[in-house]
Amino acid sequence: MQNNYDLIIFDWDGTLANSTQLIVDAICKGSVEVGLPEPTQTAASGIIGLGFREAVYDLFGRIPDAQLAELTARYTHYYGQGEDHIPLFDGVPETIAHLTEKGVPLAVATGKGRRGLNKALANSGIAHHFVATRCVDECHSKPHPQMILDLMDEVAATPERTLMVGDTSFDLQMAKNANVASLGVTYGAHPLERLLPHEPLAHFNLFKDLSTWLKANV
Repeated sequence: MQNNYDLIIFDWDGTLANSTQLIVDAICKGSVEVGLPEPTQTAASGIIGLGFREAVYDLFGRIPDAQLAELTARYTHYYGQGEDHIPLFDGVPETIAHLTEKGVPLAVATGKGRRGLNKALANSGIAHHFVATRCVDECHSKPHPQMILDLMDEVAATPERTLMVGDTSFDLQMAKNANVASLGVTYGAHPLERLLPHEPLAHFNLFKDLSTWLKANV
């Protein structure tokens, strides 16, 4: 039986990995330490999905390069304190394995840098299921479509048979910019009202509900 998709692309943080709060805390602590106002939890989670520089500029405007470098270092320090202990959401390994068994190529498109994604994949135990990955230090930041376009090109998939899954408006806007269908999840960084304008095929409050949809529709 033929699958409905030739490529499913997952965001990482907040979609497969339960890392949103760690990211928010690292941004908030680092900002204060470099003399910037502490963002609210909502504001900090709202920029998750962008590349780090783009996220900082979205929060604070264009800050001096030296201050950006200092904030990057402080964020990396605080994020690194919990980086090795980030869990996957319940059911992720089984669902990813199921999709692989069905013969669907899987990929990751993330606002993480390559070093960070490689470490996350190594810690996750599911790295071998992904045939391709793209990171923000290799492509334009989301919501630019380059990550998806590159991944489709690598596995010879068409937009009509590609699906993007993510927890932020940037993920879904990236999909729309690439003419690719998307699924949204609300257990990560962005609330439903930020996802709906980008017209996902469906949205889910829990990973188990996303898993059920994927098993039924892929």
